[in-house]
Amino acid sequence: MTDFLLELRSEEIPARMQKGARAELEKLFRAKLGEAGLTASAITVYSTPRRLALIAKGLADETQAVSEERKGPRADAPDKAIEGFLRSTGLTRDQLVEREDKKGNAVLFAVIETPGLATRDVLAEAIPAIVREFSWPKSMRWGAASQSTESLRWVRPLSGIVALFGEQVVECEVHGVTSGAVTLGHRFHHRGDITIGDADDYAVKLRAGHVIVDHEEREAIVRDGATKAAADAGLSLVADEGLVVENAGLTEWPVPLLGRFDAAFLDVPQEVIQLTARVNQKYFVCEDGEGHLANAFVCTANIDATDGGTALVAGNEKVLAARLSDAKFFWDLDRKTPLAVHAEKLKDIVFHEKLGTVADKVDRVAKLARWLVEEGIVGDGKPEIADLAQKAAELCKADLVTEMVGEFPELQGLMGGYYAAAEGLGPRVAAAIRDHYKPVGQGDDVPTAPVTVAVSLADKLDTLIAFFLIEERPSGSRDPFALRRATLSIIALVIRSGLKLPIERVCHVMTAVLLSDRYVIQQSAKIDTVEELAEILGDAVDTSSREKLLEEAFSPESLKDAGATSWANFGHRTTTEVLDFFADRLKVQQREAGVRHDLIDAVFALGGEDDLVRLLARVKALQAFVETPEGTDLIAGYKRASNILKKGEVSAAEQQNLSYTPEAAEKALIDSLAEAEPRARSAVNAENFEGAMAALASLRDPIDRFFEEVTVNDEDETKRAARHALLARFRAAVNQVADFSKIEG
Repeated sequence: MTDFLLELRSEEIPARMQKGARAELEKLFRAKLGEAGLTASAITVYSTPRRLALIAKGLADETQAVSEERKGPRADAPDKAIEGFLRSTGLTRDQLVEREDKKGNAVLFAVIETPGLATRDVLAEAIPAIVREFSWPKSMRWGAASQSTESLRWVRPLSGIVALFGEQVVECEVHGVTSGAVTLGHRFHHRGDITIGDADDYAVKLRAGHVIVDHEEREAIVRDGATKAAADAGLSLVADEGLVVENAGLTEWPVPLLGRFDAAFLDVPQEVIQLTARVNQKYFVCEDGEGHLANAFVCTANIDATDGGTALVAGNEKVLAARLSDAKFFWDLDRKTPLAVHAEKLKDIVFHEKLGTVADKVDRVAKLARWLVEEGIVGDGKPEIADLAQKAAELCKADLVTEMVGEFPELQGLMGGYYAAAEGLGPRVAAAIRDHYKPVGQGDDVPTAPVTVAVSLADKLDTLIAFFLIEERPSGSRDPFALRRATLSIIALVIRSGLKLPIERVCHVMTAVLLSDRYVIQQSAKIDTVEELAEILGDAVDTSSREKLLEEAFSPESLKDAGATSWANFGHRTTTEVLDFFADRLKVQQREAGVRHDLIDAVFALGGEDDLVRLLARVKALQAFVETPEGTDLIAGYKRASNILKKGEVSAAEQQNLSYTPEAAEKALIDSLAEAEPRARSAVNAENFEGAMAALASLRDPIDRFFEEVTVNDEDETKRAARHALLARFRAAVNQVADFSKIEG
């Protein structure tokens, strides 16, 4: 068994591409080995800014010989058929073998012996193929050959190939670069070539040339060295694993060094300082003993400087000072203009061609945020909270046009919060502006402050309903406006604060608000005329008149009316689609939380419920119940009853005409139902779903006894009908809580 070394050397490979490149190299190499019938006992892949390297352990010296047998035509077949078979196999007629088939016919067979190939030869063909098939996020052509689209594409110009099978060079050529045993060391610390003997001394010899080929070792040096540099100065490093990986990908000989910046810059928000240091310069930032940002940073040099890094640190300090000066300029400049004035510029930014500008969206969000508070859906309905929610919503997007967010888009919302606080708008407004985008994804903080929740909910509800209204719904994997994420965020907000959010009613309100916007009306082909809408809609954003408006516009009666306007029908359809979309997202969210999908379906199947908190309480109570012996037995009884009733049920009128004296087991079930039905109904109405389950649990023994002692499908038609009616009553009682037919098992 022999080891193989491959190094592909080039100009600097971007740090962000190195992880993917390592995976791609291993994948392609394994594929080429598999095609040749070879396997390696272990494969290790390394990367530095200037090279990708792979070491495969334990390769056989040659591939196995293969014997293949092909069945051909009969021996007495026409000459043309036999000649065609010979051409396909590359054999002559006398090399074929005759055998009798089951019918006694003489049939020709070709036995093709393929001798084993030297692994070195296999690798010589594989290396150019790997390089040509390599997939990079971005690649380039270079040199004179780049004039042809057939020339090699690589992330950066390829400059060297080391290919050793054992101690022997695997000879190959790619784009004018021939393989060998020679590589280069560190760009500054090592002069001349480095000759590699075999795979075992590759890392050792490169280390002697000031190159650490193992990316994980470099990451550890960066991580530990930066932590130590900060600790030596009495500080603590702000952990940033992404920055660790990036610095390791930028250096072949990493040396972390501590630098300082003017403490006056600490007046700038710490997130700005951290982003400036991180994004622009790839520096770590530090904190003091009290957890405050310190005027210190850690940079990672790529050389071991003779002066201990003094000159390097001084240069980095100058560069960071210039960057921080820009950030401070933006910070000071943005604060000179009130957020309300910044917000005026949102009129010049198109949100969507069918939904108007960002200013139009802000106006809708402010109206909905106020309505959510006034209706008691968020907070306690106090006018003060409604005013604050409206104010925060009106300013929540204002920082999008500031200089700071223009430089660092990641700070949207956050900078608005800082500017609001600096302007004296109050902590609740500032917090709402800062956090209204949250939660952004799974694991993100979920706001709970009423003002923030109102603005965040309104923002996401507007996005969701507006895009559904203009028929920009997600389909398959396509979700360009992140409506699935917005819906999951709404669900998280509702669950975290236990909000009674009537989604259907909110959809009605939001549709009315959207359709009251002249821009939306003019863009929508679904609206008959602006005048017709205005006559029916009236002042759709005035709370006192909105309920009457919605009652008239969205009631089933008005929708059935032949004279109902197309916008009302359109709004009703949108509401139905949004409700279905919420149901699907809630199922996904709950499945990921470990809730059984069949139980979710069982609760949703009841319909007529759009209160997410109440739905989830019902699902959780159901899950706890079905995992008990009582629940298991009751489900079995329910399914048995349902199967019997599939063959025919008794109508209510027929039940009243039945004159029949029940048996003891029937009487026991009737009495239990008489007690359990109202208890379960009352518990459901009080949203006490555990109590409803407890009421249903009392039916377990009576239904078991019923099936044990009673012949349901009695020959007597009256008895059979009465017992079917009783089972139907039992099924209806159970279905008060959930549709048990959806429950598996």
